[in-house]
Amino acid sequence: MYSYIKGIITIIESIYVVLENNGIGYMIYVPNPYSYKVGEETTIYLYQQIREDENTLYGFKTKEDKDLFLKLISVKGLGCKMALPMLSGDNKDSIHEAIETGNVNYLKKFPKIGDKVARQIILDLKGKLEVDVKDSKKDFTELTETLKSLGYKPVDIKKVLPNIDSSKSLELQVKEALKLLLK
Repeated sequence: MYSYIKGIITIIESIYVVLENNGIGYMIYVPNPYSYKVGEETTIYLYQQIREDENTLYGFKTKEDKDLFLKLISVKGLGCKMALPMLSGDNKDSIHEAIETGNVNYLKKFPKIGDKVARQIILDLKGKLEVDVKDSKKDFTELTETLKSLGYKPVDIKKVLPNIDSSKSLELQVKEALKLLLK
């Protein structure tokens, strides 16, 4: 099992890239091949799927993307080829939000995701995805919970946290966050 491969992108096709490492070209299916450049040195985080008739590599730019992919493919009826396009844009936070709020219509916008699979994704993953709404150096748990209770979405909260002074009291942090959220 591979965790990641570091190498040079040599070929870009519509659904995969070829990453060369030590003279070996690895064909890796990625969510958005055109986000890579030929000749670029990069690290791709991998998931290897081994079946009776295939041995396939799926790759991701970040470990977080790979972790979300693994959670998605754990859903009954959602395979790798259906889950991969879900990660093609900058919509990971939107996917988290859709799952947590039960937004079937958002999930159905992805290719091959119908009503049944969208509902299964929500059923299997609701409450199991961690939305990282705090900076690793600052603990804004209380502030985050307060803003959530006021009806703000984790995605919006995450955007304003880097601009909050962690040394201030909770009351001042809330005031500061509300000013930023209302802009």
